[in-house]
Amino acid sequence: MNELLKDLRRKIDGIDNQLLDLLNQRIEVIKQVGELKRSQNAIIYRPEREKEILHRLNSINKGGMTAEAIESVFVEIFAMSRNYELPERVGYLGPEGTFSHQAAESRFGAMSNYIALGSIQSVFESVDTGRIRFGVVPIENNQEGTVVETVDLLAATDVRIVAEIPMNIHFTFASTEDRMENIKTIFSKDIAFKQCSKFLKDYFEDKGVELVPVESTSKAAQLAMKKKNSAALCSHIAAKIHELPLLFHNVEDSAFNRTRFLILSKSFNNQPSGNDKTSIIAKVTDQAGSLAALLNDFTNVKVNLTKLESRPLRKDEQFKYWFLIEFDGHADEPRVKSVLEKNKEVVKLMGSYVKLC
Repeated sequence: MNELLKDLRRKIDGIDNQLLDLLNQRIEVIKQVGELKRSQNAIIYRPEREKEILHRLNSINKGGMTAEAIESVFVEIFAMSRNYELPERVGYLGPEGTFSHQAAESRFGAMSNYIALGSIQSVFESVDTGRIRFGVVPIENNQEGTVVETVDLLAATDVRIVAEIPMNIHFTFASTEDRMENIKTIFSKDIAFKQCSKFLKDYFEDKGVELVPVESTSKAAQLAMKKKNSAALCSHIAAKIHELPLLFHNVEDSAFNRTRFLILSKSFNNQPSGNDKTSIIAKVTDQAGSLAALLNDFTNVKVNLTKLESRPLRKDEQFKYWFLIEFDGHADEPRVKSVLEKNKEVVKLMGSYVKLC
């Protein structure tokens, strides 16, 4: 038995040696790609290229690696490669340990240079001024709706959308207390209390427990670690960072709780992937049928609209609105291009990117 185990371990060591050699070969090619991109001032993060690689690998996979395992491994390889091409700062809605942090790592890997920023506006401003190359912010949750600050800042700043990240949101209940009856205070972000209301009702209704809203679930974990008789509703990464023991996993009301995040950049030039989404901002004239005419243009070329969100124009005392519109397809596709060209006076292109949700 021991000899067999030793033999198997030797085989694993040999395979690991091959993997290391192949990764080093990949890095040498990546360095050449980086030099070429720098000479052309090209963007390093190419989600459509990464999707193409993952699709190809899954199509030829005949082993035990699942699609999820392949993506997990190669996200880190992609992140490592980007750092060799050109190290770039990635900002996210902080502090460290938030769901935005988790979303950023899911696409840029653990090796990237991350900066936690204090507000969604700070992320937009940092991208807009070039202090960071990419920013990660939430735009909507399928239980609570749109993050209006993100939508408003899309219209107010000169940034673009280069990718979207759909992520399942799971809350943990964490505390230094090992008995539930000892907990008198629970910290979390206000939206988390809503999304975990059934758990809170089942365990704490009529028990005099104070629910204290704070600016982030990461801050909640930090406070719960310091304060006796307290707990936090937070992400597992926040509990881990602050070394707060986990009492319960997945305490959210809905198993289908998902948040969509955006990756922002100052510019974009994503190539069509064959399965894309486009976001635009439309400020149509204040005339009867102007919005309907724009929407009919999409209908006439058989483009499927996936989102229509109205926001107040805020330029005068009148009740006037602009619209965030999202639809299937890439801005460079002829049928989409024709609509955008026809309505170029009232439409601002925010980005075309790989459709993930």
